[in-house]
Amino acid sequence: MFSFIKKKLGWGSQDKDAADPAGNAPAPAAEASPAVPPVAEPARQATQATQGPATTASAAPSSPSPVVPRPDAAPPMAPAPVAAPVAATTPPAPERRSWLDKLRNGLRKTGSSIAQVFTGTQIDDALYEELEAALLMADAGVSATEHLLADLKRRVKEAKATDPSQVKGLLIDAITELLAPLERSLEVGAHTPTVIMVAGVNGAGKTTTIGKLTRHLADAQQKVLLAAADTFRAAAREQLLVWADRNRVEIVSQEGGDPAAVTFDAVQAGRARGCDVVIADTAGRLATQLHLMDELRKIKRVIGKAMDGAPHEILLVVDGNTGQNALSQVKAFDETLGLTGLIVTKLDGTAKGGVLAAIALWSRQQQRPVPVYFIGVGEKLEDLQTFSAREFAQALLA
Repeated sequence: MFSFIKKKLGWGSQDKDAADPAGNAPAPAAEASPAVPPVAEPARQATQATQGPATTASAAPSSPSPVVPRPDAAPPMAPAPVAAPVAATTPPAPERRSWLDKLRNGLRKTGSSIAQVFTGTQIDDALYEELEAALLMADAGVSATEHLLADLKRRVKEAKATDPSQVKGLLIDAITELLAPLERSLEVGAHTPTVIMVAGVNGAGKTTTIGKLTRHLADAQQKVLLAAADTFRAAAREQLLVWADRNRVEIVSQEGGDPAAVTFDAVQAGRARGCDVVIADTAGRLATQLHLMDELRKIKRVIGKAMDGAPHEILLVVDGNTGQNALSQVKAFDETLGLTGLIVTKLDGTAKGGVLAAIALWSRQQQRPVPVYFIGVGEKLEDLQTFSAREFAQALLA
């Protein structure tokens, strides 16, 4: 089961022991389809008729998933101040442990050279020099490496550590503290619908990640509508259609249509049909393709015209294998769109997982942390999980 979503006025916050699904496999496998609340057929037909050139596909809903009750299913309540989130349903611990094993295995290439530094017999300048080289090789970057070393030396002095194994534990604490501001739950429910715009370069696993995120939202009884606004890449629309069919959710698309028009129609349709979440899949592009980045700005503006205050989340999917290039992407897309969150994929088998430290330090310098909502460490649905700073630090130095 799944508990990464936090919903205002009743949804639970992230539980550190909770297991969350998903990975980065492009081709959907045969799995049990999640439940999606049914849409009244007459209402669907009526709203389709007002959508103009956009077409909508939907699949028959199945029985609802008993994860978290929908707010509209609760008895009427008098207005009250927003209360502190209540802990969501906690899935079986073995599921999370299994995922943590995958995370450790995935980060082994990154962390092996770092962990070897602590096999010596004394804490000296040579140890710190080796550690500096290992962090740079892991793509932590110069600034983050200097920050971690300075913090580590302070911790060693305060703890009066004498054994290299103690230094390893103190480094885990230092990495955890640096990454902690990136740890935050994705929130839905404050707006109806919550509009999520997803961007990323080609090959990062953007469309596949959207499909997996949709599955988890549907499992949590959220009614999701997809917008196939990636009209730039061949077969992107078809790929998203496969995910929509697999997850039994509706999709708004136009073959060869304007991406901004598709997103506008999708947001309008989502509002008319009472959807909880609308997810727009935008075209993958490099940050250096300025005319395409301008198109992203246009999509964001048009979404705002379709619904005041939208998009409520602007997520960037980055490939963890790209190392420091991932940081460059975060900076460029944030400058263009104002990112609200990240999804880091393909951390399984990478030697460049240290880039999260570089992203964390950049976020701190911006004084506006861009959280990492999810990380992916495999191709299966359950391999996409919520990000935990301490779990990541421990897995990195396992």
